[in-house]
Amino acid sequence: MSARVATALSESDDALDALAGMPARKRNPAMILAALHDLALAGRAPRLAAAHASLDGPAAARVAVEVLVRMSDEIVAGTVHRRVHANETGRCAVLYPAIAEAARRAGAEAVGLIDVGCGAALNLTVDRVGLTYSNGQRLGDDASIVQMEASIVGERRLPARALPHVTTRIGIDTDPIYVTDPVDARWLRACISPEHPDRIAQLETEMTLLATEPPDLLHGDTLDVLPDALARVPASALPVITTTWSLAKLLLESRWRFLRGLDEIAAHRPMVWVSVEGVGVAPTVPTFGDRHASGHSIIGVSILDGASRQTEAVGRCWSRGRLLSWLAEA
Repeated sequence: MSARVATALSESDDALDALAGMPARKRNPAMILAALHDLALAGRAPRLAAAHASLDGPAAARVAVEVLVRMSDEIVAGTVHRRVHANETGRCAVLYPAIAEAARRAGAEAVGLIDVGCGAALNLTVDRVGLTYSNGQRLGDDASIVQMEASIVGERRLPARALPHVTTRIGIDTDPIYVTDPVDARWLRACISPEHPDRIAQLETEMTLLATEPPDLLHGDTLDVLPDALARVPASALPVITTTWSLAKLLLESRWRFLRGLDEIAAHRPMVWVSVEGVGVAPTVPTFGDRHASGHSIIGVSILDGASRQTEAVGRCWSRGRLLSWLAEA
């Protein structure tokens, strides 16, 4: 359905004229489709909502052109301060064993989670979801309302350790999403194509879980607000900073600035950094000799303690965490 709508918009002169009024950085198919979906979910484009509900691609394409032309001002205004959020559910399946392993290496009995580029902060429920892997391993909370699955590539098993007690949950983003805000929550739904009702249902469950224990969300540049985030983690807990495909949005110099900032802060307080980024994106994380832009990501664990930094690549993952290959010694 999404492809049909995008094609219809690209072939309509009226639609293209309407899109010309949008900022160039916002003029991309994913943003336009999300903005149209948001209008449908808000009840402001009922015919488009009906086409979505019936999964009628031809009707959705026809109506989408009409809506875009008629409501172009609203679409432009609604996208200026928005970005498309992937919020893929597989991230917890990768983060859980990586955070548990990092805590073990650091000897931590309690952790404070700080998610950089958090978006809606769904990663911060990592210890509160149930995880089932294709090799039969289960991690996390079997009784959770959120259950996720991931496939294991290779024969090496995941570490079976449970996450330590989580004392603090903090998200950092230049534009965080609050799932308890109806408008923000609707935008998250809008970022998923209506042809994927299973993914929308999964998102609904994840937002429900997160809303029962909302994290602290800090707005601003990571290094500017990170000291505040660390101050909220009790001295008895190990700060665990996570980045999942967020460093790729930064220029190389900014990534190195991020790492230097962590080193400076670690001079005063030990911490760990768990990264899930494309090959070569996270500074100092080994790549196993894999090529850049190879289609998969590297899972890195860095222990930062004063002037010391120990970094290891512990695995690979594909499809935003739906496939996982653990490579470190368990």
